[in-house]
Amino acid sequence: MSDVLSRLDLLDLDEDLPGDDRLLRDTVRKFADDRLRPHIRDWFEAGELPARELAQEFGQLGVLGMHLHGYGCAGASATQYGLVCAEVEAVDSGLRSLVSVQGSLAMYAIYAYGSEEQKQRWLPEMAKGTALGCFGLTESDSGSDPGSMRTRARRDGDDWILNGSKMWITNGSIAEVAVVWARTDDGIRGFLVERGAPGFTAQDVHHKLSLRASVTSSLAFDDVRLPASAQLPLAAGLKGPLGCLTEARFGIIWE
Repeated sequence: MSDVLSRLDLLDLDEDLPGDDRLLRDTVRKFADDRLRPHIRDWFEAGELPARELAQEFGQLGVLGMHLHGYGCAGASATQYGLVCAEVEAVDSGLRSLVSVQGSLAMYAIYAYGSEEQKQRWLPEMAKGTALGCFGLTESDSGSDPGSMRTRARRDGDDWILNGSKMWITNGSIAEVAVVWARTDDGIRGFLVERGAPGFTAQDVHHKLSLRASVTSSLAFDDVRLPASAQLPLAAGLKGPLGCLTEARFGIIWE
C-alpha cells in the first residue's frame, strides 16, 4: 500500500518535506499497513473498533496530542501533525476521529482552557492513550449552531448541577473524561465530567453510514453534581468551544 501511495504523489510534495517529517510519516504509514489496514474491513462491517487498545498503541507512537507542548506531549510541528492525520485518514475516518478528537478537541480544551491541576491530572495519561477523552458540544438540535445548546449548568453553592444531553460524540462511551459545554447564567462554560459520575450516562449509536467504525455516543446528564474544580477556568463564552473546533479543523484539512 505504501508504494501505491508514493506513486499517487503526483505533485512530488515529498520533496518539500524535511527528513524528520518523512520519517514520521513513513513510521505512521507502516503502522497503518501492519496494524490497521488488515482489520479495517471487519471493524467497518461490525461498526466498532478496539478503541482502548488502539489508543494505547497510538500513544506509544506519540501521536495523541502531539502538537501540544509539555505534559507528555511532543510539541510536534503543525506539518507533522497534519501528516499523521493524513496517514490515519487514508485507512478510515473512524480511526482518524479517534486520534483527532483525543488530541485536538478533548486534550486541547484542557490544554488551552484548563487549570494547571487539570492539565497535570489528565494530559499525561491522555497522551499515552491510557485515558480517553471526548468532546461534548453537539446536541440533537444544536449541531452547526452551538449557540442554541440546551444543556445547562447552574450553581448550587460551590458546586454545579449539570442537566442536558449531547449527540454524535466520538469516544463518548469509553472516555474517562468528557469535556462538556453548557449554558450558564454567565454564558457558555466548559466542564470536565468524569466517567462514572452519578447521573452521567452514555449510549453508543449504531448502524451509522458515516464514521461507521468510530465509537459514537449520546451523552445524558441528569442532575450531575460537579465540584467547582471541574470547570475549565479559562473558557468563557462560545470562544472556548469554537477555539477547539478551529484547532481540530487544521487536521481535518489534511485528512
